[in-house]
Amino acid sequence: MVLILLLAVTVSSFIVRLSPVALPLPLIQIATGAIIASFSPFDVSLDPSIFFLLFIPPLLFLDGWRIPKEAFFLDMKPILMLAIGLVIFTVVGMGFLIDWLIPAIPLPVAFALAAILSPTDPVAVSAIASKTPIPPRLMHILEGESLLNDASGLVCFRFAVLAALTGNFSLAKASWTFMLVAGGGALIGIVLTYTINLANRWLIRQTGEEPGVQIMISLLIPFAAYLTAEHLNTSGILAAVTAGVTMHYSDLTGHTLAATRMQRRTVWDTVQMILNGIMFMLLGLQLPRILESIEEIAIDTGIASLAHLSAYIVCITFALTTLRLIWVWASLKLTLFGKKGNVADKKSFPRLLLVTAFAGVRGAITLAGILTLPLTMLDGTDFPARDLVIFLAMGVILLSLIVASIALPILAAGFEFSEPVAQINKETVARNAAASAAIRRVEDLYRGIPNDQPESLVQMEAAMHVIELYRRRLAHGLRQNGSSHHIRELDVERQMRIEALRAERDQLYQLRLNRQLDDVLHRQLVHEIDLIETALTKQKQH
Repeated sequence: MVLILLLAVTVSSFIVRLSPVALPLPLIQIATGAIIASFSPFDVSLDPSIFFLLFIPPLLFLDGWRIPKEAFFLDMKPILMLAIGLVIFTVVGMGFLIDWLIPAIPLPVAFALAAILSPTDPVAVSAIASKTPIPPRLMHILEGESLLNDASGLVCFRFAVLAALTGNFSLAKASWTFMLVAGGGALIGIVLTYTINLANRWLIRQTGEEPGVQIMISLLIPFAAYLTAEHLNTSGILAAVTAGVTMHYSDLTGHTLAATRMQRRTVWDTVQMILNGIMFMLLGLQLPRILESIEEIAIDTGIASLAHLSAYIVCITFALTTLRLIWVWASLKLTLFGKKGNVADKKSFPRLLLVTAFAGVRGAITLAGILTLPLTMLDGTDFPARDLVIFLAMGVILLSLIVASIALPILAAGFEFSEPVAQINKETVARNAAASAAIRRVEDLYRGIPNDQPESLVQMEAAMHVIELYRRRLAHGLRQNGSSHHIRELDVERQMRIEALRAERDQLYQLRLNRQLDDVLHRQLVHEIDLIETALTKQKQH
């Protein structure tokens, strides 16, 4: 079953790439899962706590690790307004609306559904907007929102489920418990990750660094943070998030080997792709069974027909988008557009408002959370309206993906959103500083070369050659810093270097086919070219 799901994730990626129309990857994966379920005897029934443990910690850890921290702090106000304020606004507004709209759903369960619908999914947004990219600054805001609203939404979901199970809820007690649970989880994530990295560095000094071992440690940390926090009755969700953030800052001082960083990045990219893909596949696997049980769900909950159920999904999705639109309008007015002289162009506000509102796609976190609803109450009776709530959540995920896949490419086409003033020209400053540091380091090595050694002349010539390369780069950057002509020139130069590297690699493969090069040397030379091309390609994309 696992192997077939992994194969399906791979096939779905090729389908999206081969499609002449921009298709969102999550929708294709859901459809693939539904097809597999229709033609196979798959019956996926995971224990909710196990399901949550397998998928949530690594995804949240990776979000916390990779999110651009400076961009996060520069736009902290709008991110917090969306990630915390919007979650509370959504839980309260949607909770009462769902309870009023569908009397079969008790109020605590309605709040649980509202809470799990509040987190957004940047992976789904990125997949939808892959052929019409969202401006980087706005994408950073959406990523920051998702990082925090995953945690806040899931914590609210846990409280709502607990209220449904016990029948008791006190706002004052819940607020205090929330602070303890959230604060304790965050602290555990920081302390545990810092301690592990401290011990790891000591071991590296004693034994040396092995990339495979370092990758395994990074894979285990989110599970360690999550399980430790849950064992101590705090938030494993926030522990996983703060573990990722701590891992980022630990990397800044750890001087990890380049080979470790590259291999670790590749492994985590694969883990992220697999986990997100399988989660959407699991949603697809549930669809046939849920569709078959629609009549039973309708009868059990007193709903007249499938048309009524579909109407509820449309109403809930419309209400979520409307609440988000209202909150986004208020929060952006108060933060990005509230002060005179802000670098953001106020003419772009209506379009920014719509893009941000429609980017509120529900995805993997909502799916993972809703499937963890308990099967029974504390007294052994069935959890009220469980199948109905799962059906509604899955319907909202599907509909939000469809709406966003239509609206976002239209709204985001040609849309520009200015970077903060603090970000302008930082790349040039950093490149110049790095080049100057490189010159100083090579000059120090040059002065340390003994004149009486046979190899000294070769070493001096090599040092002067490297220094000259950096000086030309530095002088060229200072001379045409920031001009559009210079930017275009750099793009053309990068493309030419990439083509030249590809020609080198093609020739190396030809030499190997002609048996003029052995395997070891061939792999070494190709690897060197791959490293340079990867760096140039990433630079071009940036």
